[in-house]
Amino acid sequence: MLSTKIVHVNSSRAYLIEQAIKKGEAKLLSNGTINTITEPYTGRSPRDKFVVIDEITKDKINWNSINQPFSKYKYVDLRNDLKEHIENTEEIYIENGYAGAEERYKLKVKIITTSPIQALTFKNLVINAKEDFKESDMNIYSSPEFSADKKLHGTNSDAFIILNPTDHEVIIGKTRYAGEIKKSIFSYMNYFLPLHGIFSMHCSANTDLNGENPALFFGLSGTGKTTLSLDENRLMVGDDEHGWHDEGIFNIEGGSYAKIIGVSEDNGKEIYDTLKFGVFTENVVHSDKRLPDYLDSSITENTRASIPLSFFGNTVKKDGIAGHPKTIFFLSADAFGILPPISELNEDQIFKYFMLGYTAKLAGTERGVKNPTATFSEGFAKPFLPLKPEVYGKMLVKMVKKHGSKVFLVNTGWIGGPYGIGSRIKLRYTKRLVDAAINNEFEEFEVFEPLNLKIPTNCKEVPSNILNPRNTWENPEEYDASANKLYTIFKKNFV
Repeated sequence: MLSTKIVHVNSSRAYLIEQAIKKGEAKLLSNGTINTITEPYTGRSPRDKFVVIDEITKDKINWNSINQPFSKYKYVDLRNDLKEHIENTEEIYIENGYAGAEERYKLKVKIITTSPIQALTFKNLVINAKEDFKESDMNIYSSPEFSADKKLHGTNSDAFIILNPTDHEVIIGKTRYAGEIKKSIFSYMNYFLPLHGIFSMHCSANTDLNGENPALFFGLSGTGKTTLSLDENRLMVGDDEHGWHDEGIFNIEGGSYAKIIGVSEDNGKEIYDTLKFGVFTENVVHSDKRLPDYLDSSITENTRASIPLSFFGNTVKKDGIAGHPKTIFFLSADAFGILPPISELNEDQIFKYFMLGYTAKLAGTERGVKNPTATFSEGFAKPFLPLKPEVYGKMLVKMVKKHGSKVFLVNTGWIGGPYGIGSRIKLRYTKRLVDAAINNEFEEFEVFEPLNLKIPTNCKEVPSNILNPRNTWENPEEYDASANKLYTIFKKNFV
């Protein structure tokens, strides 16, 4: 029996903002956004993430250090304690929304939380629903004030993020980091969709201005998915999560959880222009006069904004649906300066590089990461894949073969040397190469050793010498040694 005195259901953004400020969860900034500090959880907390193990999930889940098994009995105890805490809170917030723009596969999702900020996060990132679902397909129970007891509940700390696929639930405690809510829904969709024959993808997507010629951009956080899919000459289908079925692709979300470190009128303007009333930001440093400083990373490099897709205006394909992708990009921020700016992959390489999921782990997307380090993440989504990664890899290859998609590996990282010596590839060059690939402009290719990659020999408005990264190093022999070293690491990690 609810003893909560006030229950807020499907509140407006304005009301949730007012509540967040009133409760001291956030401060109103001069541009109309509200900002909250999520310390000590300024990124995802992988060691606190679990999946409930039971008779149904024991043989389906890819159990590892990310999908840590959690006892059903311990889960029931912790869930009951969390629900009791929520039910005894003075005010709670309930929001309803959909995961999935495709009518046949959309799921009804409900969040019940003690935090107006978490309710606003949910409202900004899912596809909003007007009704209060009597029955939902997935429920999230969350309270950032509630701490687990490690000894009693069996968690690794006082924070927890636990997915229960069989009961279609997620419970979250202690952490205020909005990414845990977003990625919990995505993790569930990565369980649900493949079991129904739909390929779930950690990617952004866009089309031309007529809604045709779709492209996908796979990559981990910070590799450029949002930046590259936001193009004035194309329409963004979605920012980060999609499904691909027999009739095309569809967006899973209704918002963008964008990294905003360094955004300005001159850098990431498309995102900067959305930072206004209704948007919620995390860990942004501001002055006493509430002026935000998006260049200041003293709290974390991983400053974020939860932005409704509607705030991007006419740059978004509003129905969140498109046909089969003609072009697919794997984005890797190569910290060693080895990968070419762009290369076309053959069928064998598509599976290998998808399963490899190579990039540099950029500071702030996980707790404790300060300097970029080489990392491998199957499907560019390892932290969010409950099933064995081969399930997703085989689905990708099947869809690419069936629909004739071209696949390119794109380095959005360094050239001219490794991190600290070389420089980040200019964004305008990467955008031009992406446009050229989408529009079939590449005419001549050469084989690039030692990675056996097919690279274009020229591209309009891009210096030809950077297309082969060996040419950008001061000492080509040093490049060869570093390239062989990286390829040796690749071979150890290739599936």
